Amino acid sequence: MEANTRSTGRLPAAFLTPGSSSFMDFVSVHQPELLPGNRQLPPVKGVIEAPHGTTIVAATFPGGVVLAGDRRATMGNMIAQRDIEKVFPADEYSAVGIAGTAGLAVEMVKLFQLELEHFEKVEGAQLSLEGKANRLSTMIRSNLGMAMQGLAVVPLFAGYDLDRERGRIFSYDVTGGRSEEHHFAATGSGSIFARGAMKKLFREDLTEEQATTLVVQALYDAADDDSATGGPDVARRIYPIITVITEDGFRRLTEDEASGIARAVLQKRLEEPDGPRAALL
Repeated sequence: MEANTRSTGRLPAAFLTPGSSSFMDFVSVHQPELLPGNRQLPPVKGVIEAPHGTTIVAATFPGGVVLAGDRRATMGNMIAQRDIEKVFPADEYSAVGIAGTAGLAVEMVKLFQLELEHFEKVEGAQLSLEGKANRLSTMIRSNLGMAMQGLAVVPLFAGYDLDRERGRIFSYDVTGGRSEEHHFAATGSGSIFARGAMKKLFREDLTEEQATTLVVQALYDAADDDSATGGPDVARRIYPIITVITEDGFRRLTEDEASGIARAVLQKRLEEPDGPRAALL
């Protein structure tokens, strides 16, 4: 294919008139080896050691949804990176938080971004939020072979549903199984602790500011009990990535905004190390 392009100086007709609104389907026909799930891995014994992203959390509020993640990547018992980015915009009204094998996860997110952009250009309209969640499910399923060798990717997908006029959250398993989560969700190694924190603190009438504080509290509790999750690092000025998606679209909080929330949580933890108390009844 490349030789033909060089000899004529023109792209093949199939490249100019794609028969599918799916970029992944197009690549799978013309150069399937470029897709992550189709790559051949050498024979290995045991689990492959690679940097892993850890905890991602999300919570809805009446005007939208918040998606946030800590900044630590681990490799075995070592900290591989302290300031990795795990939350990315998928398009104008949705975002993906990654947990699992960091390199593959970032590549999958970039391919997902391209998939949504390709659909919009071909069809002249955006996919519904449900459709975006389904496309991501297909991409995760295509990575099952690598997941069985320890290179799993388990993202959290969130967005603002323009039709239903509310924020929604979708979680996945390594086989691409998709579930819609109500109110809040977490994935990654610290998810059990983050989910426990949100379960006690979540309310359906949260403001956007309260929802962003909630996810930082959850990430703090996850870091408190899970060594693979990184808490706010004031000395290095490394704070959680916090994104908000509303009817106005995707917005990532600035470093000043994120540090302000993190510092407020840290200050209160000096008085109550275990965090805010929930009522018994």
